[in-house]
Amino acid sequence: VKVEESGGGLVQAGGSLRLSCVVSGNTFRTTSIAWYRQVPGKEREWVAAIGWDGSIIHYADSVKGRFTISRDNGKNTVYLQMNNLEPEDTGVYYCNAWIRPDLDAWGQGTLVAVTS
Repeated sequence: VKVEESGGGLVQAGGSLRLSCVVSGNTFRTTSIAWYRQVPGKEREWVAAIGWDGSIIHYADSVKGRFTISRDNGKNTVYLQMNNLEPEDTGVYYCNAWIRPDLDAWGQGTLVAVTS
């Protein structure tokens, strides 16, 4: 399984970005996906998660109302739409594919930088 994130960039506060997470392989339709972010010197922070069929979605309190996670199983892709970005949202965003209890996969991350 290969996980690849994209869509990061530099944006001003109040702006928007849409991150994409593409997961290779034929297990995507039964795989839960989560987004995390990390700032140098801090622990990786969970941001949002979506179940295999999109019926279960959860967000961290810090992003509720601003971020939206969604998935397109036909494209093996999960999206993270980020609106009203704040400088505190700056970090490297990682996608985690949870395939089964003993198997998950991480991407290399995509950098989001929000300027004030």
